[in-house]
Amino acid sequence: MPSPSNCKFTDSHEWFRIEGDLVVVGITQFAANELTDVTYVLMKPAGTTVGVGASLGEVESVKTTSDVYSVLAGSIVEVNPAVSKNPSLVNSDPFGEGWLVKFRSDDAGRLGGLMDAATYDAKHPVG
Repeated sequence: MPSPSNCKFTDSHEWFRIEGDLVVVGITQFAANELTDVTYVLMKPAGTTVGVGASLGEVESVKTTSDVYSVLAGSIVEVNPAVSKNPSLVNSDPFGEGWLVKFRSDDAGRLGGLMDAATYDAKHPVG
């Protein structure tokens, strides 16, 4: 399944999607597949200010624990409560119900420098 065209992607497998005045962040299907079964998700709480390159939180699987990084500076507005209760949503629907955080950023224009879906999928095919 191809990655959604309305998202931008990093080499560290985060996706970013603008929704109104917020940016939604999650991990890609490729990352979810590599992690295998996600068992725990812990994101920083709403109200936390993050800088470029800062960790937004962690995703833990049976294999490893991975940080989720931001390419933007901003403030976390909402953490997805569904993935805290049911971490497997990150595996089954990473671009939908498995999103991780929403945040507000004044520098969302930086997303233009990230990969589009076709470029990301060519580098990281989901098999």
